[in-house]
Amino acid sequence: MHFQELQPKVTKVLAQNGLSRDEKLKNLCQLLTDNIDYYNWVGFYFANHDTKTLHLGPYVGAPTDHTVIPFGKGICGQVAESNTNFVVPDVAAQDNYIACSFTVKSEIVVPLFVNGINIGQIDIDSHVIDPFTEADERFLEFVNQEVAKLF
Repeated sequence: MHFQELQPKVTKVLAQNGLSRDEKLKNLCQLLTDNIDYYNWVGFYFANHDTKTLHLGPYVGAPTDHTVIPFGKGICGQVAESNTNFVVPDVAAQDNYIACSFTVKSEIVVPLFVNGINIGQIDIDSHVIDPFTEADERFLEFVNQEVAKLF
């Protein structure tokens, strides 16, 4: 499915009545994994700025041991410090990468800002080498702008 076609579906999932924020985020993760074939693990991490750690939020995909990540460690931890998108075309060639599974070949992480503060990120793993484009980045920035409205 094309990203433009997914945008109204993202907005609709996040606007569902009677669901908690976590339920909406889990449904969003499911929407993305169901509609983008190379999005194999989709989840959110949320920042605790006091402890300088990221904490796993709702996700869809294989279970992960990475429920708490220190700022600066791995791709997610680097995004917590840099406040910028991070695309890893091939995780095997990346320094400071935290391996989640041998099936993961690439990763994209886009920070989530609320009132200018980086409160977390959307993290996507793929079983394909180098699938992510600038279109993925722009789409995930849109997703996070919509998610930010829940906070």
